[in-house]
Amino acid sequence: MYAWEGGPALVQTVDFFTPIVDDPFLYGQIAAANALSDVYAMGGEPRTALAIAAFPKEGLETGVIRAIFRGGFEKLREAGTALLGGHTVQDPEIKFGYAVTGAIDPAQVLTNAGARAGDVLVLTKPLGTGIVGTAIKAARAPADLIDRAVATMTMLNKTAAETLRLVGGAHACTDVTGFGLLGHAAEMAAASQVSMELDGRAVPVLDGVFALLPRHRSGGMATNREHFGPRVQFSPAAGRPLQDVLFDPQTSGGLLVAVEAGRARALTDALVAAGVPAAAVGRVVGQQPGFLISVV
Repeated sequence: MYAWEGGPALVQTVDFFTPIVDDPFLYGQIAAANALSDVYAMGGEPRTALAIAAFPKEGLETGVIRAIFRGGFEKLREAGTALLGGHTVQDPEIKFGYAVTGAIDPAQVLTNAGARAGDVLVLTKPLGTGIVGTAIKAARAPADLIDRAVATMTMLNKTAAETLRLVGGAHACTDVTGFGLLGHAAEMAAASQVSMELDGRAVPVLDGVFALLPRHRSGGMATNREHFGPRVQFSPAAGRPLQDVLFDPQTSGGLLVAVEAGRARALTDALVAAGVPAAAVGRVVGQQPGFLISVV
């Protein structure tokens, strides 16, 4: 964030990745939604974007490239974000995304460092997109599950962020992406100097994801478990399948919000009414020796 004296602050973020779905138009949409997400998580409004793309020199039809850019542009337009240009390079592997600039009130910036004991944790999208993406690469993902995953990945966090500002009471926020729910929750807990308790039964998961385990664990899932696992305490009820989903790296995931308990119900109700599949998934507790996250 960069703040000018007497005016709004500037927020900048960048994100791009290789294809997660086979349809180039949907890939472009997902890449755009994912790149915009960091700005929404901070409470900002994305204003402009620059495309970042890498395509092989040969073997890729121009129609595919056109569809990727068209999908991304459509999602930027939905967000009210102007595309100013971009840069493309040659690369054997396709990559696509955006550098996004947003505006934010410096007095109302949300970070992952403000969670307080007693806060309720609210998650705005279901988990499982990493597992589905791995299954897609192996050609073993059911079509209906792919559709559900694409629907959540292409959903902007715009409505969630607007509802959060309207209801108020949020102390901390982060978007859930490559570190998975447990990784991003652990980072929030560490930054806020608190611990958290997650209710595994309350965490929304895409219908059909558990059936894909254990054949579709991504490398990112294993890395997340290795890095964050030592600071997570699992109850006997939280079996390996649930643990895998909680460590699963997400693409264009939802927001994880720590909101004061007195406004948590109003926030979840308002989010659901606005079409955001939000759920209260846990609470913030005082700092506990030996672990950051407890999953019950």
